[in-house]
Amino acid sequence: ITIPDPNNIGPMTTWPPRKPGAIYMGGFRAPKLDKVRVAFVGVGERGSMHVGQMAVIEGAEIVGICDLYEDWAKRSADVVEKKTGKRPPIFTKGPEDYKRMMKEVKPDAVIVCPSWEWHCRVTCDVMKMGAHAFVEVPMAVSIKELWEIVDTSEETRKHCMMMENVNYGREELLYLNMVRQGVIGDLLYGEAAYIHELRGQMKQAERGTGSWRTYHYAKRNGNVYPTHGLGPIAQYMNLARKDDCFGRLVSFSSPALGRAAYAKKNFPADHKWNKLDFACGDMNTSIIKTTMGRTVLVEWDETSPRPYSRLNLIQGTLGTLAGFPTRVAGEKLGNGNYHEWIEGREKLAAIYEKYDHPLWKRIGELATKMGGHGGMDFVMLSRIVECLRNGEPMDQNVYEGASWSSLLPLTARSIAQGGLPVEFPDFTRGDWKTTMPLAVVS
Repeated sequence: ITIPDPNNIGPMTTWPPRKPGAIYMGGFRAPKLDKVRVAFVGVGERGSMHVGQMAVIEGAEIVGICDLYEDWAKRSADVVEKKTGKRPPIFTKGPEDYKRMMKEVKPDAVIVCPSWEWHCRVTCDVMKMGAHAFVEVPMAVSIKELWEIVDTSEETRKHCMMMENVNYGREELLYLNMVRQGVIGDLLYGEAAYIHELRGQMKQAERGTGSWRTYHYAKRNGNVYPTHGLGPIAQYMNLARKDDCFGRLVSFSSPALGRAAYAKKNFPADHKWNKLDFACGDMNTSIIKTTMGRTVLVEWDETSPRPYSRLNLIQGTLGTLAGFPTRVAGEKLGNGNYHEWIEGREKLAAIYEKYDHPLWKRIGELATKMGGHGGMDFVMLSRIVECLRNGEPMDQNVYEGASWSSLLPLTARSIAQGGLPVEFPDFTRGDWKTTMPLAVVS
């Protein structure tokens, strides 16, 4: 596993000029597609879940599946055949067989779900070969790779969206709607997290997520997986869009103890995991300062034994919305007591009745039945197909995906410098001021 040096990321206060013939992709609309022909690169844990849902979305057709492992590719092809009666061809002749797939089936869109080290290469290749790219989180693992993805999208005029599914959760959509309606006033502060104990993935030592993700805990010290918590907060605040942008961050990590202890307890002394020097602190805490002066707390911990949380807190001048558990408070919400939350199913029923996002009202019931993290996966994939068919901009543009993913190298640099502030690169090259905030779509 080759992981880019997180400290070798270049200057943050300048950015390369836009290449001749390239265009700014904020608000980009591609020509409408009557039917979206979709191919997959990588059908392990995440990719296979997407296959099962995409197969039944109206207006989409799965036309190709590529994976390193033939049995995984066949498994997904079986799912598509069972659900649709059509069996897509599979491509399993090595790590770059997706190029043969691109030439033979010529898809309109490609879902990119290999290991993180392959995200940039595959994403850029499929755009150059004529398809829109939809890549799993994080978009890439280095600033250099993120710029390459941005430049390729601008040059090819192809959508590139990082598939941040959490932005399509019912609570996140509810809060987006409430923020857009001014329920909590002017936004001041947010809290974003990914707290998820995942040490058990290390048992996938030879194949699966743990076989490659474990190396990231050994070779980088920072926030390894920032986007699930940060994505919704960034959209509430319109970061990298007209209202505001990412400014700088500071980051600190705790000691790295949990992974080594888990390896010692669960694997033989001579196992490869016991030969790693785990550099990544078990708990990472970062603070972002935006261009307009707002602040965001970002936490990450995939090691410690504590319950799952994304925090998902957004605070304004008139109130606060928070997650885990869902609870709200504010002048316009009728509780009148700022020492108590409106929480619990009965008390929140009126909030959902009034502010539930129109998109969730339209397809949330079906999405919940389809599964996938409470329905958010199905809503996300449905919106991708819907936007491509209608010629609409994506809900998440390439610059947002790059900005959210940039915390991997930026937190590492801040930590390496003793917690000094690190500037965010402006992947929009200043054009974020021309991009309208994400609307509350019906």
